[in-house]
Order: sequence, then C-alpha cells, then structure tokens
Amino acid sequence: MPPSPPLVALKGATVNLGATTLFAGVDVSIGRGDKVALVGRNGSGKSTLMKCLAGRIEPDSGERFVQPGARIGWLEQEPDLKPFPTLADFVAAGQAEAAPHRVEAVLDALSLPPDRACATLSGGEARRAAIARALVDEPDVLLFDEPTNHLDIPTILWLEQELKAFKGGLLLISHDRAFLQNLSRRTLWLDRGVMRETERGFAEFEAWREEVFAAEEAAAHKLDQKIKAELKWMWEGGISGRRTRNMGRVRRLQDMRTERANRIRSRQANLGVSEAEVSGKLVIEAEGISKSFDGPAGPRAIVSGFSTRILRGDRVGLIGPNGAGKTTLLRMLTGELAPDAGTVRLGTNLQTIVFDQRRAQLDPQSTLKQVLLPEGGDNIWVGGKPRHIASYLKDFLFDPAMMDQPVRALSGGERNRLLLARLFAKPSNLMVLDEPTNDLDMDTLDLLEEVLADYDGTLLLLSHDRDFLDRLVTSTIAVEGDGTAIEYAGGYSDYLVQRRAARAPEPAKAAPKPAAGAPAAPKARTKLSYKDARELEELPGRMAALEKRVKALEAKLADPAFYGKDPAGFQKATGELTAVQADLAAAEDRWLELEALKEELGGGP
Repeated sequence: MPPSPPLVALKGATVNLGATTLFAGVDVSIGRGDKVALVGRNGSGKSTLMKCLAGRIEPDSGERFVQPGARIGWLEQEPDLKPFPTLADFVAAGQAEAAPHRVEAVLDALSLPPDRACATLSGGEARRAAIARALVDEPDVLLFDEPTNHLDIPTILWLEQELKAFKGGLLLISHDRAFLQNLSRRTLWLDRGVMRETERGFAEFEAWREEVFAAEEAAAHKLDQKIKAELKWMWEGGISGRRTRNMGRVRRLQDMRTERANRIRSRQANLGVSEAEVSGKLVIEAEGISKSFDGPAGPRAIVSGFSTRILRGDRVGLIGPNGAGKTTLLRMLTGELAPDAGTVRLGTNLQTIVFDQRRAQLDPQSTLKQVLLPEGGDNIWVGGKPRHIASYLKDFLFDPAMMDQPVRALSGGERNRLLLARLFAKPSNLMVLDEPTNDLDMDTLDLLEEVLADYDGTLLLLSHDRDFLDRLVTSTIAVEGDGTAIEYAGGYSDYLVQRRAARAPEPAKAAPKPAAGAPAAPKARTKLSYKDARELEELPGRMAALEKRVKALEAKLADPAFYGKDPAGFQKATGELTAVQADLAAAEDRWLELEALKEELGGGP
C-alpha cells in the first residue's frame, strides 16, 4: 500500500541549542491515516521536533510543509491555562474560527463543565482540557505530546478508542507502552540527533532497537580494527618525515575516532535504593475500614468495609478513576489518615519513603544541591556510604553544572528524577509511590522498574500505567469510586480477567418447566467443557516450552559475534523471538482466563 501524501512534513530540519546540535537533517512526514509513535530519551529533542511540525518554533535550517487547508491539533506536554478564566475560554482558543457548539460538545465528551475556572483544575482535569482544545477544531493531523500524563485508566481507554477511530494523521510521544502498542503502526526513533524510522508499530520497537544496536556494534568492531591498523602505521612508519603529504591520513584517523565516540550509546540513569533494616513480616493489616466525606449532595463513601493484609515484600498496585479515593485509601493504609470505622495495624520497624505525584516536597526556589543536601556540605550518604553530590547527580542524568540551578527551571521529567534521587538516598523498607512514571522516558522507566523489582522492602504503587503495573505488582486494589475497593491477585491484565469473570451473568436459579414434547433446556454449566479442561491441562506444558524457546533465542542473540557472522540469521532469530514472546503472553492470558472460569464454576474439572 503506497504511503499517503503528507499533510504536514519537515525536510532536512536542524535545531541547535547554543553550541549543541539537538538534531540535524531530520525528515518527518505525517499523512492521512498514519498512526506514528515518536520515541527517544528525555532531552533527545522529541518535543522540539513536534513543536516544529506544529509550527510553534522554526528550525534553524530545513523546510516545513503543510498541505493547503490542513488543520493541525497540537497537545503540548505542559499547557499553560493561567491566561484563561474558564475551560470554555481555553478550549475556544484552539479554534481557527469561533464555533461555540463544538467547544461545548468536546468538553461534554470529556466530562468537563465549560464554566469551570481553569485555576481550580486538578492535573487530570487540566490534561483533559488540553486534549479538548486539540480536538475542538476537527483537525486533520493530531500531534500529541504525553497525552496520558495525569489521566486515569478509564480516560486513557476512552482516548485510545477515539484515536483508533481517528481518520487523520496521528503522531504520539508517550512513555505509556500499552498506549503506544495499541495505537501505533509506524515508529520514529530520535536517537543522538539522528532520526530512524521503521514501518512497524511500537510493539516491535525493542526488537528493532536491538537490531540497530547490534548493527552498530558490528560496525564499531570493524572501525576499531581499522583504527588499530592506522595507529600501527603511525607508530611504525612515522609521520615527521612525510608530514605534508600524510596530514590527510591523520585527519582521517581523527574523523574515525570521532565517529567511534558518537557510536557509544548515551549514558543511562544509574538508579539505586538505600534499603533499611528488615521490617516485621506483617507490614499493614486493615480490617473493615471505611471512610466518607461530606459533599454537596451529602455524605460520599470513599471506601466501605475494606480489608487487606500486606506482608513484607508484597508489591501492591492501586488503580481507579481520578477522584475515586485511591490516595485516601493509600493514606489510611499507611496510617496518615484515620478511618471512620475499622482498624489499621502497622508492622514493626517500618521506615517509609513517599513519592508524591504533585512533587510538593520540592521547593521551586531551592537548588538541586539544596534539595539533596539541605544541611549543606558536598557529600550525600547513600547505602551507608558517602557520595559526592556531583557524582550522585550524574547517576540520575543531571549534569553536575546544574547543581546550583533552581528546581523551578527543571522539566517535569527532571523534577521526577530529582525527587527519586532524594528519596532513594534515604534508608527504607516501605516505599509508597504515587504516579512515579509521569514525564519519565522509557529507558529511565526500565531502570526504575529494575530497581523496584530488586527492592527487598514492600511497595505500594498508585499508577495509571498498565504496562508498569503488569511488570511489577503482586496484587491490584481497584477503587471503583462508589465505596467499593476489591483486591485482585496479579497486575492490571490479571485484574481485567478476574473482574470480567466475576461480572459474568449467573445462570438462572429457576426456570419454568418445558411444555410436553418440548426439548429440554440446556443445563447450567457446573464445570469446564471437555475442550476447555483439556486446553487448561495442556497450557502449562505449552508455556514451559515457549519459555524455554524464549531463553534459547535470548541466549543466541546475546552472542556479540552472531550479527557479524550471520546478519540474516540474526534478523530471523529476532523476529522469531518477538513472535514466541507474543505466543507466550497469549498462552498466559488464556491460562488465567480458564483458571478464573474454573474457579467461578466451583473448581470442577
């Protein structure tokens, strides 16, 4: 299928920040029907590139093309609502021509009152308002920068369906893997100033990235050999007697060295947690806790009769719509807020650190150094050992020259990393994280996930990131917003399967007798069908075989010489690994579904 003509495009775009080139010679085009993911590390220039496409900034060189008559909707990462009195005013500012009926319609779709004062909005409401502004002009192209930040899962699912049905061109920047996997069909990767592109969705990004890195490493190995040969010539043959005619060869060596340096992957955050002494086995025990608040329509139940028992090492996720009461429940479980009824008992020897999504612990006027060392000095204690502040900041991807920079000058992702740096230096055995993934790039998310997976303490995680929850938590508490809170085993995907099974319609308890001669009504199922039972019996063996194949392929691809010896075989193995991993995930989902159905039917075979 030939690509559609571009609605908006950049040709040879270059942007410089002072003496540093952010990206150079970049080509990007978005056509009707395109669903494109734009990925890259924080600071790589993704948002700047999107601003160039939106026409908000001009590149230093290159051209921008917009198809005549094409309308572009842009959602910026941190929109400024301050100049606008009401939501209607803010959204209407996104229109080329005034159309009040569309403003009302799009605000209604996002459950936002037009006369609501912008100054009173929560983070999630402000994000929904910004989405409304991007959609209000019925654009041909949507440029969305971190659209899921501060949104709850129901709103994310609604937005996914809207964007799937969108017929125009779509370019997405997001740290939400599940969101990108469900929407994208093409991927742009901005890496070290260079744009790479594949006609594959984000679901295959990691496999593609490994192919690129493997090819780079193979090329780097050849370059290393060439550099060694040049060095040998220089030392053995000498330059002094032939300086004039051989300076070109010396410059070529320097160019190769520069190329080699540019091939080295940019550094990653080096996150680590200072762990305290082991807590008691029991961390939190809640018995029948309830909480309600007085609202305009009378008392509103937040939680009613909820019980749980959290033991050392558990990783518990909390999910639910914004305003449902997740943070209230979290505060009760940690002893910060007393329940109206019921009891909460905390274990012994608890040392708790709390990540607040509002980042209220960060004084905007303080410098990075003052945040990490409020008492002064140059060394911070991490894991019982002193670390120089400059070295510790480097672990969290901060240039040491930034240590005297005020917090107010940092981006959202930088503020999150700074707060994590402050918290992780403190000894703890109970970690409470409220939306820690907002504004973090995927590489930092991966490292945060690894740190939390290796954490020996107990974790309470409030998040709307479905993939992050699936990878980390051992149980999920769903706060529904009507006073109901239910704990499910596993992550978000497990919650969906169990909730679906729990809400399946029950068979009728009584039925009228059939008329004479009429066929008998089928009996209600009391056990799995033969086919389902056989499948459930065979799935563990199938999953074990798939896991074995995944490990074998991963071991094969880990061989640094594999790509150089057999590039075609490397790509084939990479593709097979992606397919086998997908088969394994599908088999695990099916096993969970059948196990839930078996339990619902009474555990029979």
